[in-house]
Amino acid sequence: MLMVAGCANSSPEAAGAPTAHITADGSSTVFPLTNAVGAEFQQLHPAVKVSVAVSGTGNGFDKFCRGEIDIQSASRPIDATEKAACDKKNIAFLEVPVAFDALTIIVHPSNHWATSMTIAELRKVWEPAAHGRVMRWADVRAGWPNQPIHLFGPGTASGTFDFFTEVVAGTTGASRTDYTASEDDGVIVRGVAADPHALGYVGYGHFAQSGASLKAVAIDSQSGSEPRGPVVPETDTVRRGLYHPLSRALFIYVNAKSAERKAVGDFVTFYLTQDEALIDRVGGIPLSSRAYELIRERVTRRAPGTLFADRAVLQRNIEMVLAESKQQ
Repeated sequence: MLMVAGCANSSPEAAGAPTAHITADGSSTVFPLTNAVGAEFQQLHPAVKVSVAVSGTGNGFDKFCRGEIDIQSASRPIDATEKAACDKKNIAFLEVPVAFDALTIIVHPSNHWATSMTIAELRKVWEPAAHGRVMRWADVRAGWPNQPIHLFGPGTASGTFDFFTEVVAGTTGASRTDYTASEDDGVIVRGVAADPHALGYVGYGHFAQSGASLKAVAIDSQSGSEPRGPVVPETDTVRRGLYHPLSRALFIYVNAKSAERKAVGDFVTFYLTQDEALIDRVGGIPLSSRAYELIRERVTRRAPGTLFADRAVLQRNIEMVLAESKQQ
């Protein structure tokens, strides 16, 4: 177990029609984890119905900041515009990091040339200037096939899109637009799995659940004081801080007023007491036990607001959690 279980009521309740309802929406990357936790919670609490939907991180925050849902799953921190929208509606919230993710660059299993890529090469493929220009694999690296490159990626409402464009292009939202875009990661996975010349990016969980239908590209950041060479995304490389800079934290945001309801409070506590087996099953990467302990203390205190909105602060906090993980 990642930590000692602390759910307020861990014994099954009498079966019957649900008397409480928890609504969640948002990120397709976080959806498998929130959905799995919701299913486990409902088994123990049949009087509580947990409804988990997917609309993308951006669309989810729109609903959350209008007060339409209790919980927002997010593959990036809340941004300043979204926070202002919440403030305007007097929506206070609890920010809850729940797992790590590795943004994964995917290709067809028959792709034998793109075994690794640098961040500079990813920028060359995906930056706005590449639109209509970088159209073949040979345009990316000399010696790669003179074959068309078919791109698949998240739509603009996706937190994965926001994170990728900021890290790779240097500006949130800066991307070419001549690619197959979808808020549904399943569309991206199926598109790349069916096309030997495809390239795409998704959260690690969707790659991990794909079996042998996809191959992950190792990433060479070519930066920092200790160049590591190409690194593949997996639990060990993420928790040791080696898969850089495409590692990120995943979150749920909880409406503070909703959290005062027993069902919602119990659900959030339950979310933070899951064992590693459940997180692994959906392709998530657990935080350290110490990190979960600190997060649970913050939730217990009902500490509102965000610690992660500023990019520099976000990176320092991620590095702190990674450092904790290395010691375990």
